[in-house]
Amino acid sequence: MQKSRNNNGSTNKKSIEKNHQKKQQNSKDCNTAKAGKSSFNWYPGHMTKAKRMMEENIRLIDLVIEIVDARVPMSSRNPDIDKLASNKARIILLNKADLADDYVTNKWIAYFNSKNIYCLKLNSRDNSGVKQVNNLIQTACADKIERDKSRGIMNRTIKAMVVGIPNVGKSTFINSFAGKASAKTGNKPGVTKGKQWIKLGKNVEMLDTPGILWPRFENQDVGMRLAMIGSINDNILNIEELAIDTINYVYNNYPDNIIERYELDKEAVKASYDESAINPDNSIALYIMEQAALKRGCIKKGNAIDYEKTANIILDDFRSGRLGRITLERSEDNANS
Repeated sequence: MQKSRNNNGSTNKKSIEKNHQKKQQNSKDCNTAKAGKSSFNWYPGHMTKAKRMMEENIRLIDLVIEIVDARVPMSSRNPDIDKLASNKARIILLNKADLADDYVTNKWIAYFNSKNIYCLKLNSRDNSGVKQVNNLIQTACADKIERDKSRGIMNRTIKAMVVGIPNVGKSTFINSFAGKASAKTGNKPGVTKGKQWIKLGKNVEMLDTPGILWPRFENQDVGMRLAMIGSINDNILNIEELAIDTINYVYNNYPDNIIERYELDKEAVKASYDESAINPDNSIALYIMEQAALKRGCIKKGNAIDYEKTANIILDDFRSGRLGRITLERSEDNANS
C-alpha cells in the first residue's frame, strides 16, 4: 500500500475510493503467482542482519519467549521463528492485552494451549504479570532444570531469547520485568537495533533482539493487520486507505466503539451506505471518516476535509485503545492450523 497523493499533498475522496477498489481486486488475486508482491512488505536491511544474529546465538539459548500483539496473535507471529526455535522450549506472551478484546484473548490462550504452547496474556506496562512470567519460565524449562539436577548442577542460569516483530513491546516487556529501563523503548517499529543481554534476578538472563518481519507476506490481510497496529513503517503506507480498512473492521465488528468515540448518529451511519459509490462497501467508512474530520476540526482552506490528518487521528485512536478493546482476528479462523 504505497503512498498515493495528489499535487496539494492530500488524497481526495474519489482517489481513496478508486485506490481502495484496486487494492481489493489485488487482494482477490492473493493466491496467484503475483500475490507474493504484497504492497505491505517492509523488510529493511537491518532485519537481515538481526536475523543472522539470532541464528548465531540460538545455540546459547534454553528458552525462546515470543512476544506477540494480543490484537493480532497469529498475524504478529513471524513464521521464521518456528524454524529458528524448533528444538527450544517456547513461551508465547500475548502482549498489549489491555488493548485487545479480553473474551477473544482468552480464546487465543486456549488455542495455543491446545497446541501444547505455554501462553500468557500480558500488559507489559504493568508489572503485575512479572510473577506469572517467572513461574511460566520455570514451567517451560522444567525438563532442563531436572536434567541439570540429575547432573548435580543447581540453579544454572536460564538463557532466554526474547523475539517478536516490530512494535509488539519486547523492550518494554523486558524493562517491566527487570524493574528498570534496561532496553531502549519507543512507540515506533525498529527501536532495538543490536544484541542486548539483560540479567533478571538470580537465574534468568534475557537476550533482547531487534524486531524483525519476514521478507514477504503471502497473505495481504496479514500485512494489513500489521499495518493497523503499527508494526509496519507508516511512511511507506497510504494512511488514508489504511484508516478506511480500520474503520471498516471496527464498524463491522465493534460498531458501538466507533460510533461512541466520534459521537455519531447510528441511524445516519447506516443510511450513509451508497450503492452508487465507486466502492459501495466503503461508503459507510468514508462517511464515518468525514464525520470524524468534522468532529475533530480536520478542515483545510476552502472547507475541504483533511483526509490525511483525519486518518492519522483514527489510526492513533485505534492503536492507543481510545476506540476500545479490539481484536483483529479470531482463533476460530485458525482451528485447523
